[in-house]
Amino acid sequence: QVQLVESGGGLVQAGGSLRLSCEASGRGYVASINTMDWYRQAPGKQRELVARITSSGHTNYEDSVKGRFTISRDKNTVYLQMNSLQLEDTAVYYCHTHHSLAPTIDYWGQGTQVTVAS
Repeated sequence: QVQLVESGGGLVQAGGSLRLSCEASGRGYVASINTMDWYRQAPGKQRELVARITSSGHTNYEDSVKGRFTISRDKNTVYLQMNSLQLEDTAVYYCHTHHSLAPTIDYWGQGTQVTVAS
């Protein structure tokens, strides 16, 4: 079992910044194994992968956030630094990982709302 607890969402003006955090715990989480992701889901749209970081620190990003968002991790916490926020970034952001011994078992955080205002 893995528990993911997110924080850091809120309301921000376009062009502003926010940092999301996600703390992982539980026997199914091993920092040296688990890949950590941030997804987002905007109203009326499908959930999409925003950023990913592997256990070795390799990262990749969805095209629209490249150069603006940075994913990082420190032991049991993964962060998403979001700069130059745009109206289109408004969504509920979810932290995601998998069981360290069973990659097909997914775990999701509760979600945190990010609202970018003009």
